[in-house]
Amino acid sequence: MEMMGQNLAEIFKLTALSFILAILWTPVLTHYLYKHKLVKQIRQQTWDGQPAKIFREMHGKKCGTPTMGGLLIWLTAAGVTLFFNLSREQTWLPLFTLVSAGILGMIDDMLNIRGFVKGLSAKLKFLFQFLIAGLGAWWFYYKLEFSEIGIPGGANIGLPETLDIGWLYIPLFILTVVFLTNAVNITDGLDGLAGGTLAASFAAVMGIALVQGQVGIAAFAGTIVGALLAFLWFNIYPARFFMGDTGAFALGATLAVLAFLTNTVLLLPIIGFIFVVEAFSTLLQWFSKRYLSRKFLKIAPLHHHFEALGWPETKVTMRFWVISAVMATIGMVIAFL
Repeated sequence: MEMMGQNLAEIFKLTALSFILAILWTPVLTHYLYKHKLVKQIRQQTWDGQPAKIFREMHGKKCGTPTMGGLLIWLTAAGVTLFFNLSREQTWLPLFTLVSAGILGMIDDMLNIRGFVKGLSAKLKFLFQFLIAGLGAWWFYYKLEFSEIGIPGGANIGLPETLDIGWLYIPLFILTVVFLTNAVNITDGLDGLAGGTLAASFAAVMGIALVQGQVGIAAFAGTIVGALLAFLWFNIYPARFFMGDTGAFALGATLAVLAFLTNTVLLLPIIGFIFVVEAFSTLLQWFSKRYLSRKFLKIAPLHHHFEALGWPETKVTMRFWVISAVMATIGMVIAFL
């Protein structure tokens, strides 16, 4: 109990430090974003080239709001980790993922803002995402010798606790990281939505890692939660700035990597429930329009569909927060079984 208390104190100390530091340097970041007009470009067309009429009616007023607020999260978490929680065994890989994916998203944001091109092309983004995920997969499989995945509650239903999948661990790792990176990016469409749902997911990972005795990973997740809460303070409706790809890419990829480090990848659909639903709603919309010549939703992803039905933006956001918190808690409980 004494050791658990010490571990909790260490985790919450870094979480609080991350929150305070992020709050303190937010004015510097916002001044820079506004001064240099690093503002979000409101999309003009849907993926199939049609005018994005419904979207512009709902969100046209947000044109001119700065983006790239995700820098607040991953730069703060990276700084706290470098100085107070750097560990080759537990934090090197998630820190690498956080920073590299964040830089990729930042480049995409800058290209979008400056108008040189409309951001990185989808093929180029996927290429770099696969490269980052591939490096992680290589490290896990060949360096850390990971090849097993945990089966949640397996021992309670007559199944093994883990399953060795051999080399299949590599494509599973890569596809999970790339999928979740883009799922979080899709979710980042309303003020406070991605920040609140991510905070619930990372808090769940923090709890799981703590119970597993992986204090470094728990503290790392805690620093992200602290920075996310500071970001959320300024991102709730009406947002002072948006997360941008730099935040969504960094946090989506890192959440996936932490799930592999805690061997809870099969719980990701529960812990990251909202992200999975949002991503699949977009895929279903694309499939329905392309092959059935009809819309599955009024507008994708799902959060915009509810807006189009007449729900206020804040109602959609807060109800998604509630669902995310409940599902993250359920994921933790299953992990503890």
